[in-house]
Amino acid sequence: MHTLSQLKRGELLGIKRLSLKENLTHFPLEILSLADSLEILDLSGNQLSSLPEQFTELKKLKIMFASDNQFESLPEVLGLCPELAMVGFKSNKIVDVSASSLPAKLRWLILTNNQISVLPDALGERPQLQKLALAGNWLTSLPPSMAQCFNLELIRISANQLTTCPEHILDLPKLRWLAFAGNPFSRSAPMSDSVPLISQSSYTLHETLGQGASGVIYRAQWNEKQCDAVDEIAVKVFKGEVTSDGYPQDELQACLRVGYHPNIVQPLAQVNEDSYLALVMQLIPAHFDNLGLPPSLQSCTRDTFPSGFYLSIQHISKMVEQMEAVFAHLHAKQVCHGDLYAHNTLYDDEANIIFGDFGAASAYHMLKDEQQAKIKRIESRALDCFIEDLLSVCLEQDRPSTEYQYLQAKLPAC
Repeated sequence: MHTLSQLKRGELLGIKRLSLKENLTHFPLEILSLADSLEILDLSGNQLSSLPEQFTELKKLKIMFASDNQFESLPEVLGLCPELAMVGFKSNKIVDVSASSLPAKLRWLILTNNQISVLPDALGERPQLQKLALAGNWLTSLPPSMAQCFNLELIRISANQLTTCPEHILDLPKLRWLAFAGNPFSRSAPMSDSVPLISQSSYTLHETLGQGASGVIYRAQWNEKQCDAVDEIAVKVFKGEVTSDGYPQDELQACLRVGYHPNIVQPLAQVNEDSYLALVMQLIPAHFDNLGLPPSLQSCTRDTFPSGFYLSIQHISKMVEQMEAVFAHLHAKQVCHGDLYAHNTLYDDEANIIFGDFGAASAYHMLKDEQQAKIKRIESRALDCFIEDLLSVCLEQDRPSTEYQYLQAKLPAC
């Protein structure tokens, strides 16, 4: 994080990335002094409601974040920035998105948690668009032009007002990660009886184990034991607001619908009290580690791995076999995970995996058979990426074995 004082004193000349969070109400024109170098600008967490015309002087700007501000329109000056490819305006008050506000090189657009009811047809005229986050808006339809978004790989349209399934996006050739729960067309009766409904007084929370967009996971212990077979538990306490993936209630319902599978985090009980929603799960043993890291700004939709991380082809084959079983189980339950990635997978030294994080999951049993088949095909492409990503860190990729060639043959020729 930088300061406005540093900027005014000229101490930041030549930097490529600038982050300012100082309750700003007006765009600091001093930022323009960085026009020869600035590529990433993060003004999230301020009180901004507009950008000046001079913003277009930032000719090298590639990424612009302005989440948690006061914008009511997506600024049209963004569309005049020649290199701008990633635009993030999450959690503003945006109602209007004009065609002029969309940069020609747009690759990644984040408009989660705004008040948008209509998107421009020009969205389908951005051929480089790969990632689109629209959860938590007021959309009643998607532009027909989006049928031309041939490079779109990930889309979040959960928690909107879509009354019919936007079938034109189901046919997109590269779409792999799709979340659509929390719309009128995808609502269904809750599965309230698949695990016990208990009180939060039944357990005591201890240290934080992890957290994501939808909630915080704690180690916990029973005060009044509810599940005889399990002593060690974890509890995910949902934050209660719309996330980048959708509503926490939809995540909970997806977990309950999926039920038990040996390679999926096991739900044990649920809590649904006033302003408190939680899922009790079996505690994952401490010797399990994250299999991958989330996508970076550069990789956009694809997982990353730590430097020097490698897996044997035998371990990769075992992990793939387990993930294929998980995939089959999910779709037998008519649930699209929406986030089938290595970074949502835990593994141990023997290549056993546990899959979780259902924040982007969507039940699809209410849809037509043809639509269901398309959704399953979309997620099968995510499974292909999972395999391809693991093969990219294979120890034997320079001298491929029969097992390596077998997995490689599973992938589409393209």
